[in-house]
Amino acid sequence: MGGRAIAQSESDLGFPRIGTPRNTCPPSVLSQMRRHTIAPGETLDSIAEQYDLIPATLLGMNPILRGDRLPVGREILVPPLNGIRITVSTGTTWQDLAEEYNIRADTLFEVNGCQPPSNTAFVPGVNWSPLSEEVETPIAEKRASAFAVYPLPNPVEAIVGYGWVLTPRSSSVVFHSGLDLPAAVGTPVRTVEGGTVAFAGTRNPYGNFVVINHRQGRQTRYAHLERIDVRQGQTVEAGDRIGTVGITGTPDSPQPHLHFEVRSNSDLGWVAENPLAYYETR
Repeated sequence: MGGRAIAQSESDLGFPRIGTPRNTCPPSVLSQMRRHTIAPGETLDSIAEQYDLIPATLLGMNPILRGDRLPVGREILVPPLNGIRITVSTGTTWQDLAEEYNIRADTLFEVNGCQPPSNTAFVPGVNWSPLSEEVETPIAEKRASAFAVYPLPNPVEAIVGYGWVLTPRSSSVVFHSGLDLPAAVGTPVRTVEGGTVAFAGTRNPYGNFVVINHRQGRQTRYAHLERIDVRQGQTVEAGDRIGTVGITGTPDSPQPHLHFEVRSNSDLGWVAENPLAYYETR
């Protein structure tokens, strides 16, 4: 939602929390590596569980773990979250890596200490693959199937786009986590894909708000509704009417519109994605 910086890590349904000031940045993930000495009786799974990681993360970070037996007494590196360490070619930008791994450039910038790319970088939410040196990106797989239904009766040009924007109600650049699609009050709003209603009610700054969880860890959000026509826990199909366009909550534009978001479940929480990526094949 526009009007504030949005933290990447979210809880529950992933409702945004106020982020840290932009002039601060957490230490890079690679600078937060812990060292673990393998003890007798430990397994790859038990070590991963101890640090709330998946085994693939430890395998990718520590080649010595890829044999038949764990080397007791040896030290391994343990990152604070799931992902991979990659070698970065000279001249590569965060945007280049964002396109390669299908993850936001600002996320890469923050988890790598808010510095330009060096010779190594950490990419969160990507699994190391034992089959090759290339990795598999869950988010890329999720994007493989586009939405068959548009959330409004007809496609429109967004009045506020996705990403860092200057909104009509703000005098500063903020991160806008979706698309503001103009439509008259009362226009039907449809779910873009079948799923389960995870939330249907009022939530500031969204106003009347519907959240739908879909297959493959995807989620869509529909905000500023005039009315809500579904209930929490209800199963919906693509194209079902879930409400109507309104002006509830705190919209980023005075013009009536639907605020539409697409999010993907990851180790960082429900991470916002550009909804236009799901209509590229239309």
